[in-house]
Amino acid sequence: MNYLFVHQNFPAQYRHVVHHLAAELRHDIRFITQPNENAMSGVKKVPYPKDERGPVNCHAYTVEIDRAIYAGAAVAEVCQKLRSEGFTPDLVVGHSGWGETLFIKDVFPDTPLLANFEFYYHAQGADVGFDPEFHSIFNEPARLRARNAINLMAFASADWGHTATHWQHSLYPPEMRPRISVLHEGVDTEWIRPDPEASFALPESGRTLTRADEVITYVARNLEPYRGFHVFMRALPRLLARRPRAEVVILGGDEVSYGAPAPPQSSFREMMLKELKGQIDPKRVHFLGLVDHAAYTSLLQVSSAHVYLTYPFVLSWSFIEAMACGCLVVGSSTPPVQEVLLDGVNGLTVDFFDPRKIADRIEYALEQGHQLQPLREAARATAVEHFDLKSVLLPRWLTLFDDLVNGRRPG
Repeated sequence: MNYLFVHQNFPAQYRHVVHHLAAELRHDIRFITQPNENAMSGVKKVPYPKDERGPVNCHAYTVEIDRAIYAGAAVAEVCQKLRSEGFTPDLVVGHSGWGETLFIKDVFPDTPLLANFEFYYHAQGADVGFDPEFHSIFNEPARLRARNAINLMAFASADWGHTATHWQHSLYPPEMRPRISVLHEGVDTEWIRPDPEASFALPESGRTLTRADEVITYVARNLEPYRGFHVFMRALPRLLARRPRAEVVILGGDEVSYGAPAPPQSSFREMMLKELKGQIDPKRVHFLGLVDHAAYTSLLQVSSAHVYLTYPFVLSWSFIEAMACGCLVVGSSTPPVQEVLLDGVNGLTVDFFDPRKIADRIEYALEQGHQLQPLREAARATAVEHFDLKSVLLPRWLTLFDDLVNGRRPG
């Protein structure tokens, strides 16, 4: 079988399914992506150039559309080259959000195209306008409507779609939903699992943390408002004053993945440290940046309470991985979290905007650690039952692929 995957940041959401297909050693797998150093055995990366034009000369509402057209045209040019070299895919799978899939069907009209429809923007009820503290450039409904044009154009050129959660699926117009499958990427719960003997070494001091310590964990790709970093930080003075043994370990970079940028010449981490100067003990709040996956997993395995806060937006992989590790999760009572986390059943929920209640909820998790063991076990069970890669989601991915290749309408 000839597979063609497309995502600007190889391998991204397709890591697990591409790895599985490559391991079968019977497929020709090409992956169109922007240049990066990631590699996978059995997969041929085919780069397309990043858009480095700087500001574009068009209406402010159509900047995103212009960049999507640029990306789509660049990907189509790569597809034409592949076709000229004799490669014709049996299935194309790609992310639609940046325009990469827009013109693939013009090059391979007879090949089914499965596109990731990750997020349909709304002026109300989702991320835009959720947090009054941080202005969004998409606060104008007209700008959001124009931004959704990429979604709509990509949908018109795709045979089928997929999205990770039911809440994300619900954001799409009713007429689009019947052709979009709810299909999470999956978590390898055989590897991402509880380990009572786990330990995690703090790099700056060399101190080793175990399950015997009070460890509060927070993880995000980048430390930013979309993932509630500012609110979490404001909860720390109260928490640290009341829990003298607590150690807070924070993973995440200083860039911006979503939303408005940080103050000029600064980051949200620096902004919050300046705001809370003298209120938190730097010896007990550890900013470790980005770590490798093994260290990240060990940290989750020693966590006493794991905090996950998010705007109504795309659900983070780390949230499901924390549940798979049996973490006691304190999560924001926002729709993407509440789809998976039930308060008092498999975790604890809390108001996103209330630092005092967040601190109190974390303290409750620390105080009642042994009594709340059933919540940890239920979190793990949720991850295994609904998000396990090998037993649940990988078979669904492969069935979807098979349906599309053989001209069947997916279930």
